[in-house]
Amino acid sequence: MNAPATILLALKPVERPNDVSLDEALHVGVLVLPGFSHLSLHAYIEPLRMANALSKATLFGWQVVGMHKTAVSGANGISISVDIAADELSGTNLRINQLVVIAGEQVQQQLTPQLHAFLRRVARQGISITALGTATWLLAETGLLTDSLCTIHWSTLPAFTEVFRKPHVRETIFVKDGQYSTCAGELAAFDLAVDLIANHAGATVAQEVCRHAIVDGQRAGSNRQTAPSGISYANVSAKLVLAIQTMEAHLDNLLSIDTVAIRAGVSRRQLERLFLEHVGVSPAKHYMKIRVDHAKRLIQGTRMPLVDIAIACGFISASHFSKCFKAIHRITPQQCRLEVPAWVGPGLG
Repeated sequence: MNAPATILLALKPVERPNDVSLDEALHVGVLVLPGFSHLSLHAYIEPLRMANALSKATLFGWQVVGMHKTAVSGANGISISVDIAADELSGTNLRINQLVVIAGEQVQQQLTPQLHAFLRRVARQGISITALGTATWLLAETGLLTDSLCTIHWSTLPAFTEVFRKPHVRETIFVKDGQYSTCAGELAAFDLAVDLIANHAGATVAQEVCRHAIVDGQRAGSNRQTAPSGISYANVSAKLVLAIQTMEAHLDNLLSIDTVAIRAGVSRRQLERLFLEHVGVSPAKHYMKIRVDHAKRLIQGTRMPLVDIAIACGFISASHFSKCFKAIHRITPQQCRLEVPAWVGPGLG
């Protein structure tokens, strides 16, 4: 278990809440899998360290868990040592209040029988489980997220929604639903950690952690992961944002541009002016690009047949799909599929 970090002179101590004592530290086990994101790991753990330092109390403790006792290499090639192996965390040794799982890009090949059994055992113990980034895929594959609200990193979201039908996925930075919390990962892990700090140690400590980390404050979990494709939110009409979000929500059941305009609360002419000014293309061309980009993510993230991908993205024929895809990405869907890594599989629906 990591000891509290030495308090730097620059840290201004804050009082911890009266209802949090030294004996009530929240113990976190962080399961790291090969290819994990160091950014997600440290964005989650460092706020806990700051909370300890600022409050002069061990409010949080953590230990690195591995499927084996050997060091685990992250996506950047840097390895970290493991404090305890997963099979040692059983029975009386399962002294954690929360298990945080951090996976890598090759998440579809990481659910071994040993990992499956471990996750199910932790869940049966009633321990909170948090998945950062692509690790949501693992919880869904074990069946733990059935009928649950969840989120996953936006790059994996299209494949996730096609492979898993039972979880209710949201494109937000984090979601808490009962025993399970899921997060988009990367810097969104910081926001989820601050939420944990606020709930366990109080709003004052959470605010001081944000101040020390030089951020304006915690983002709400309901914040969208990304701006609508092709634009940023800054100085953009809310009507345009709503129009693009409407397009993104209707990929297989296409809407007419007139209908998109109505739902955005503008005339078709106004909508066309907004797109030309802020996006540089017509609404119809942007709608097409959204669909083709979604198709590309499905090609790269799943082994779905290309004809099924075409239908899922609103194309009525394979030839039209191929023509539109090549016009935007300069290669055919078949050529794009040939570039997909061998570890990508269909998943378990």
